[in-house]
Amino acid sequence: VVMPHAEQASRWSAEDRARHKRITDDADEVVCLAEHYYRGCMQRRNRYLVDHSDVCVCYLTEKTGGAAYTVEYAAKNNLTVKNVAQ
Repeated sequence: VVMPHAEQASRWSAEDRARHKRITDDADEVVCLAEHYYRGCMQRRNRYLVDHSDVCVCYLTEKTGGAAYTVEYAAKNNLTVKNVAQ
């Protein structure tokens, strides 16, 4: 699990926080990139994921936005991109 910041789930519903805790408790490794939210932390997390992956599996329906940027970054870094939306 790669978390953009330690407070990621703090404003989620109790049910979603419990699910998040189960996922992180079961994970082989949890990487937390920052203590607090800051502008750009999601992009940093996405780049970290690409930089530590061999394949990018996505559900991409838009050509703009954060997900599109991340998929483009993955392709530029020679990752195989599998878009399950196509």
